[in-house]
Amino acid sequence: MRKAQLAGLAAGISFMAMGAAQAVEIEYWQYVFDSRVQAMDQLIAKFEAANPDITVKQTTFPYADYQTRVVAAKVAGQGPDVVQLFYGWTDQFVNGGLIKPLDPAVFPHAEIESDFFPIVSAMKRGDDYYGLPTAVRSLALFYNKAIFAEAGVEPPSNLEELLAAAEATTKRDGSGNITTAGITMDMAGQDHHWWREVLVRQNGGVPYDADGNVAYNDAAGAAALKFYTDLQTEKKVGLVGFMDEGQAAFRAGMAAMTIDGTFRLGAFAGNPFEWGVVELPADANGLRSNYSSYFANAIGATSEGEELVAAQKFLQYISSPEAMQIWLEVVGELPARRDVALTETNLADPIRGPFLKGLEYAHTTKFYDEAAQRQTSIDMVNRVLLEGQSIEDALKQAAEAEQAIIDQARQ
Repeated sequence: MRKAQLAGLAAGISFMAMGAAQAVEIEYWQYVFDSRVQAMDQLIAKFEAANPDITVKQTTFPYADYQTRVVAAKVAGQGPDVVQLFYGWTDQFVNGGLIKPLDPAVFPHAEIESDFFPIVSAMKRGDDYYGLPTAVRSLALFYNKAIFAEAGVEPPSNLEELLAAAEATTKRDGSGNITTAGITMDMAGQDHHWWREVLVRQNGGVPYDADGNVAYNDAAGAAALKFYTDLQTEKKVGLVGFMDEGQAAFRAGMAAMTIDGTFRLGAFAGNPFEWGVVELPADANGLRSNYSSYFANAIGATSEGEELVAAQKFLQYISSPEAMQIWLEVVGELPARRDVALTETNLADPIRGPFLKGLEYAHTTKFYDEAAQRQTSIDMVNRVLLEGQSIEDALKQAAEAEQAIIDQARQ
């Protein structure tokens, strides 16, 4: 009897030890954006409830420090198990050894390519996928309904109407200074995408050729840049630096229109006025274009063993239909899976509908260094507006600078 009791006790201890060994904690990293953090908190709670043997610790960093923190953690051998990254950072993360390819046995390529919007291919390098998005973004035109009603104008459907609406809604003080902008101007925000993937194409050009080289240093690029800078210099309906950020001016009710992405829906929900959304304006011939992007989630390079298995399971969940629906409701970004996004309810929604329609004709820029390439556009516009450089010279300088970035990344 004594031996039986001891054997039973040993078995119990062994079982408890096995149970304790099965418990695992993994770490998820993303940058600080309130609605995203809130959505992930919800997803982690649901995941942990369904997987009581796995604990997920969410760690966040300011956007400006985010990539530096990921690199530093990898060097120290203490990187995250699942990490969020902008699709435009993929080459930097892959070349830096920060993330590992997804195991096709866990994430079959055929399922990825059939279930997700085609822009998921931006996460593929060679034969490997390196991440999956929870949500995708497109751009649209936000407008302040009260300002539009006061000016007696309707939301614009084309660029000519956009200019007319901007002129009608701009307010100035006695000295001619803008007090309410007709439209925001913020190349550091989403305007560099509007210029590159929309205005250049609407003027008959393409931002990059088939080989990925800069192609906007031509008449189409010049016309697109002139249209944009004319908003300040000729039309005087917008002002670079007005209230620091375009989205801030719109949120404060100091701008009638702003171009922004689906990720602003959650933040704009608290605006102290009623606002609406329409598709980005077409050109005179009805041509529309858009830019689509996303943040993906990837497996960190240092994740191994039990943590790797748990990380894969967590990535499966946060890229699932359930997770995408929660992300849509909390953050406002569109589901990355076609069947979750393209429902009759979503397409008929006056807010979500314009963004979803934009996905049908959107382009995804293949960035080599997103921050550096964006800076070339910011500098280009500043040279025209602040230094008086000619359109042609500013465009040529930007094209050369961006091509140098691309060439450097390819080495």
